[in-house]
Amino acid sequence: MSIRVLLREYPQRSIALVTPSHALIFRHSPTTNDAIANGSLISVQSPPPRTSVDGAAAPRCMVEFSDVASVDLSDYRTLSPLPVHGTLGLITINNDVFLCVVTGAVKVASVRPGETVEKIYGVEFHCLNSSDYDNTFSDNLDPYSAGEQDYGSNVSRRDPLLEHPCVELQKLLGNGSFYYSTDFDLTNRLQDRSTDASSFDIDNLDSSFLWNSYMISPLLKFRSRLVKREREALDSSGILTSAIRGFVLTITIPSSSAPLRTTRTGLPSSLTLISRLSCRRAGTRFNSRGIDDDGNVANFVESETIYWSPSVVGQSDPSTNEKPSGICFSYAQIRGSVPVFWEQSAGLLPGQQKISITRSAEGTQPAFDKHFTELEQNYGAVHVVNLLSETKPGEAELTNLYRYGVRHSVLNSRDNKHSHDHELLRETEFDFHAETKGPNGYEAASLIRRLIENSADGFAYYLSEEVEDPVEDSNEKPRHRTVVVLQQEGVFRTNCLDCLDRTNLIQTIISQMAIESFLGHREERAASDFWMRHSSLWADNGDALSRIYAGTGALKSSFTRHGKMSLAGAIADARKSATRLYINNFADKGRQNTIDVLLGRMVGQTPVYLFDPINDYVTAELSKRSSEFQSTQTIRIWAGTFNLNGRTDGIEQDLSSWLCPDLDPSQQNPEIVAVGFQEIVELSPQQIMNSDPTRKQAWERAVRKTLNRHARAAGSENYVLLRSGQLVGAALCIFVKSSVLKNIKNVEGGVKKTGMSGMAGNKGAVAIRMDYANSQICFVTAHLAAGFANYEERSKDYATIHHGLRFQRNRGIDDHDCVIWIGDFNYRIGLGAERVRQLVKAGDLESLYENDQLNLQMVAGLTFPYYSEARITFNPTYKYDLGSDVYDSSEKARIPAWTDRVLRKGTNLRQMNYNCAPLRFSDHRPVYATFQCTVSIIDEARREALSREIYDRRQLEVGGTIASGQNDDTDDEDLLGYDSIEAGLPPASSDKRKWWLDNRQPARSDLKPPQKALIPNPNRPSNPYTPTDEPDWVTVPRMTKLQQQTAKSVAPPPPNPRNSNSNSTNGTRNLPPPFNPMETAVSTLSKNLAQTHLNNNSTASLPLSASDRRLSTSTISSTSKKAPPPVARKPIHLTSSRSSTSSPTLSAASTFSTSRGPLPSQQKPRPTTADHTGFAPPPRRTTGAGPPLGSIYGRRDIEDRREVSTAPPPPQPRRAQRANLNGQSGNGTDEEGQRPTLPPRRPTDLLGDDNTSIGNWVALKPT
Repeated sequence: MSIRVLLREYPQRSIALVTPSHALIFRHSPTTNDAIANGSLISVQSPPPRTSVDGAAAPRCMVEFSDVASVDLSDYRTLSPLPVHGTLGLITINNDVFLCVVTGAVKVASVRPGETVEKIYGVEFHCLNSSDYDNTFSDNLDPYSAGEQDYGSNVSRRDPLLEHPCVELQKLLGNGSFYYSTDFDLTNRLQDRSTDASSFDIDNLDSSFLWNSYMISPLLKFRSRLVKREREALDSSGILTSAIRGFVLTITIPSSSAPLRTTRTGLPSSLTLISRLSCRRAGTRFNSRGIDDDGNVANFVESETIYWSPSVVGQSDPSTNEKPSGICFSYAQIRGSVPVFWEQSAGLLPGQQKISITRSAEGTQPAFDKHFTELEQNYGAVHVVNLLSETKPGEAELTNLYRYGVRHSVLNSRDNKHSHDHELLRETEFDFHAETKGPNGYEAASLIRRLIENSADGFAYYLSEEVEDPVEDSNEKPRHRTVVVLQQEGVFRTNCLDCLDRTNLIQTIISQMAIESFLGHREERAASDFWMRHSSLWADNGDALSRIYAGTGALKSSFTRHGKMSLAGAIADARKSATRLYINNFADKGRQNTIDVLLGRMVGQTPVYLFDPINDYVTAELSKRSSEFQSTQTIRIWAGTFNLNGRTDGIEQDLSSWLCPDLDPSQQNPEIVAVGFQEIVELSPQQIMNSDPTRKQAWERAVRKTLNRHARAAGSENYVLLRSGQLVGAALCIFVKSSVLKNIKNVEGGVKKTGMSGMAGNKGAVAIRMDYANSQICFVTAHLAAGFANYEERSKDYATIHHGLRFQRNRGIDDHDCVIWIGDFNYRIGLGAERVRQLVKAGDLESLYENDQLNLQMVAGLTFPYYSEARITFNPTYKYDLGSDVYDSSEKARIPAWTDRVLRKGTNLRQMNYNCAPLRFSDHRPVYATFQCTVSIIDEARREALSREIYDRRQLEVGGTIASGQNDDTDDEDLLGYDSIEAGLPPASSDKRKWWLDNRQPARSDLKPPQKALIPNPNRPSNPYTPTDEPDWVTVPRMTKLQQQTAKSVAPPPPNPRNSNSNSTNGTRNLPPPFNPMETAVSTLSKNLAQTHLNNNSTASLPLSASDRRLSTSTISSTSKKAPPPVARKPIHLTSSRSSTSSPTLSAASTFSTSRGPLPSQQKPRPTTADHTGFAPPPRRTTGAGPPLGSIYGRRDIEDRREVSTAPPPPQPRRAQRANLNGQSGNGTDEEGQRPTLPPRRPTDLLGDDNTSIGNWVALKPT
């Protein structure tokens, strides 16, 4: 799918990755610290910025994933002329955030039909927060750049010599060692991938092999917060890319050379090799050696050989309508540095690089155990193949430490008589150089076969078949399913010193052994042409891995490729050795630094934080309202177990009494049938390690034949095999109705051995899990240790299986809603043989059950904790004489016991039946149980509708503050998902969201003063935590009679200057009338005074216009004294000390001054209000120099004064005038008398005509 890279530079820089249907848009968001530093923010109350481990603030980007139709891309232009194949993620270098996109890729492999792998050979890094590096990478693409320079060609926004900070990363990612796939999960081997061919779940990626995990993790976190529909759209868009490092190649095998005969003549098969290099302890040869404290080793590589063939002869089953469409073989092995703490210096002389051990054997053991415990969880039992020399001192010392670690490993606990059988870690030492010194040369390396063949047989291999289900409607597409036939149960871990040359040759031999075993089970053989292709593939693999780690191709590749060592090959090896010396000494340090930057290991390196304001909110709301789209449904499950005792004569018998017993009709035809077998093969020394799947497949056909016969008789649909698994003699097969396949997903299997050989080689468990709708179900079949007295051994086997069996994403058995165990648990009855037979004959099952070992162990909490078993109503199921109902009559006379059991765990499980069936061809009787299981169903349509509703509502609230929005004045801090930290508490506030003002309710304070006549102290600092001596409350005294009389002769104070850029206004202030020079100064002054008086009594103080503001004029003295110069008053909040006078108004001196306001462009006058409270306002300071006046105002004032011969007398006192106007007594001397009332409030246009009537208010006239 084609992806374009687009750029928008205004109002904010945004980069979009656009497919034909969707767009992923990034917008850099500077953190608060950045904004304060660059001056765009003065102060902001916000949460602390996210920081990395070392304290550096994580850069943040806003991200949005939308349908192309809903995004306006008209402002975007093309940023990269090259076609883009996806993004590897985001990375921060020198405080710049870069988006990495893949610009060059070529297809190199096709693992199975529809599963392709691409090799990366070109990437570009685009900066999200700066245009300095735009087109830096494309400079070398310009064919005319080296030609003649046009005038002005060097005039650009950036320095033409500016080097891109990601140039080394670009070289590393484009060197041909990185691969990706958009079709399937390339980080996991076939066995660990989901069998759903259609599902490529990014959640299951193995981070240890995901080399861009540091860069892609912000996008994966963003993806996890999307609703399901958008998450699926993002996955299908191919924008997100998961890259591995190593080697991938497919060789097509023509039908003439194919080892398997196909039913479709002419169709080729394919051989693929995938090597995945771990990124956990990644590095170059001498910079990365040994193990770290987390158990990660250097140069750790998982190599998987995959052979796919179209449908082969003998694959189809004539009893079903299913069409086979392919068969797939897979075999994995690993390599890695010696897992001890050691280093090696890069000397200039070959062979002189000294090995130094940096930690003792005892100090190494914890890390050693971590390493092998993880390997055992991921792969099963581990067989170490150590190729180090016994004669070279350094290598011999490493071998001794290795041997010590294996001997003291927790995987090899020796506390019982079968200790050797239960070892999960083995070691084979094979001195490669000593063995290949003779005349046969490297051909002698094949001697390794006889040393490891037993483990190779026991480990088996992965085998799956592609099946095409028939469809009844001819218009429907046929459904393809993958049925797992066999699983690999262990792994070979090979090492030499570098894990390159010797290791690759031995791994080629092990891969060949596995393919031979697979072909041998099908009675086929491969031609020499096939093996030549196989060897060539492994030689290419060795060269690629060697170039990554050591800088050159592998030594000995000539022998690997051709099967013999030539002179040219020897010369090539000498040249490679010399090249390695140069690279390791002079180039590897820089290569190591680049690798560390890519993996995010540098000190101070921080991952990018992505946030999506709307989708994050939608996800949180959906989880709160899950009950609106979630419901339940009851399904039926049948689970049964049968120890076959290695018999095959029962395959042709009627299994109906076990598989389809005569039950209540509501329990018949269950949706899921889980069948567990034990001892499918006879437990002879020859068969105990044999994993041939043919016996299991025969039983699968017999079971399905019986199920479908009864389904047809009942008019129900057929059953299909969902998945099966096998561990030598133990097998688990899951059949489901074809109609419920659509409800099942994420089907995974796992096996767990409790030992590698001997008595333990056949013991272990097979498990299969699935998601049925929205519920997780797990089935486990197990065969535990035999022997009457070995009940503790059986409990240990349970613990080993319970803790060690793992599915994808490290999911364990307990991580499911319901679990059903079926199998031969081998627990016995603790009574004598005669006593048991008597109780059986008497039907006293209660007494038998009281002495049952499993019952006693479960009651004591020693095994199967929290599991339940239904009441047993049937006789012991072991051990019978073949073909009869008589208990063991042989010399051993084994005690009858309930060895075959069914256990359950889960609140949504209800057991309906528990019984055994009368099938007599084995020495065990088969047992079955039926269940009703309540599963959770999600109504996707309802959930989608609810999601869209919440999304649309949230988008209206947020507005344009999204990655593609046009708003450039928004503070992204306010969109980071302020949710309440606990139910009942409001969400955290921000500068734009205040929970106390939600729902548009005004803030109200219910705080009351402690005493009457107290008011809050205006001199207290606004921050309550600032130290201060000011009291919380102050008393403001009422005016005395003398003060009231003085106030009568005092004009109202001029308006208080207010900051011109303040936005705190209460309403809209009407402006005074424009200046008319024709009027006399007296009439102008009287009008101004009247308007000022009216303004001062209004309830809203309104701002003046800057253009039409008039001078505020105080009354002047009626005497002939010249007016003093104007005095500017200091704002009240800047007054440092109180006035010495107690007058509530201005001092007497200020009443004779003419106050001029500041220029309109500088300040706005502070509105004053009349005293309606009875409290005197705080005294104001009246001294100080006035501000400079504008020349226009100065001249106009002089002209006004020249026109007036005498100064006008002062107006009547304000209080008396108001009293008279209201018809009250005007002396104003009674302090407690009735106060004057205000006229009714009404809007007044002060700019209107002077003749407009304003009620009974009149303008003052001069006397």
